[in-house]
Amino acid sequence: MTTPTLWIGTRKGAFALRPDRRRRHWTLRGPLFLGHVIQHIVQDPRAPNTLLLGAKTGHLGPTVYRSLDRGRKWLEVSTPPAFRKSESAEAARAVERVFWLTPGHRDQPGVWYAGTSPAGLFRSEDSGSTWAPVSGFNDHPMFPQWAPGWKTPDGELLHSILIDPRDARHIYLAISIGGIFESTDGGSNWAPLNEGVSADFLPDPSVAFGHDPHCVVMHPRNPDRLYQQNHCGIYRLDRPARRWERIGRAMPAKVGDIGFPIVLHPQDPDTAWVLPMDGTSVWPRTSVGGRPAVYRTYNGGKSWQRRDRGLPRSRAWLTVLRQAMCGDLEARSGLYFGTTGGEVWASINGGDSWHCIAQRLPEIHSVTAAVH
Repeated sequence: MTTPTLWIGTRKGAFALRPDRRRRHWTLRGPLFLGHVIQHIVQDPRAPNTLLLGAKTGHLGPTVYRSLDRGRKWLEVSTPPAFRKSESAEAARAVERVFWLTPGHRDQPGVWYAGTSPAGLFRSEDSGSTWAPVSGFNDHPMFPQWAPGWKTPDGELLHSILIDPRDARHIYLAISIGGIFESTDGGSNWAPLNEGVSADFLPDPSVAFGHDPHCVVMHPRNPDRLYQQNHCGIYRLDRPARRWERIGRAMPAKVGDIGFPIVLHPQDPDTAWVLPMDGTSVWPRTSVGGRPAVYRTYNGGKSWQRRDRGLPRSRAWLTVLRQAMCGDLEARSGLYFGTTGGEVWASINGGDSWHCIAQRLPEIHSVTAAVH
């Protein structure tokens, strides 16, 4: 049995949690980069010794760090993501945060993608050492309309970069606020993919773009199955269809289907987990009624089951961000989430029960599982 290391990105540094073989007891390591804002930490499944980390540092600004020894030593990359220099007639864009990191296709070793705030897509071909803007998206004629700067309270974010495991040229990405976009030619051309998704905050909720996807995931064994947790619901898409189905309608009405993360079972494309937030006027979002719970579907969203054993029963106003929930690859699925209050919770039985494995950390931005 492998044991996953959980990499925790926080507002004040990075931490690692390592379990015993039964995933009952966890050891906390860190902080690394104390005082820096850590957005995302991702292991390369093609080269497991390599990890990349997106950071916003007090002195160096937004950048990427790289480790080639599973996180023991880190060095800043030589060329972090940066927009091309603007021409005189256009407004300059500058990267404020490296928000999202995604390893490339298995047949393209060394290729990585990064999403930034404000919205920008970047690519590395040397395992993250140097980065270049993907001009097919960043300079697309429709870009000013796809990413017009309608910031969420946390800024304008490009995230959920997904690579089709069957075809390296087939890429998805999401922008909050902007929507989901698809390329079938390696990033040279893009088109919106938002049909069926509601944008309740706009005068026309059925617009082609201008949506607020919070997190989009693709099932690794069935890449034609996509799910998203949106500002306006939970959706599923089965390609080649282009119209999303709002499977969150099956959630209890008192809970709703608003939240940030969505996690898939590594083998079963019909099994997914979400962690609902109060979708009314409450901001920042918190667990509904102060009673946090994870909801699980076994049938692709036709029905949902509440799973809250071990979680606080009342007065727990938790917030869990889009990158702060993940699963591992164990036979008995491990699930993990971190809160903005600095707690990390774990389940080793598919969400049936939960226990707190770390607390008093800084505000948690991301939780990712890396296998040793």
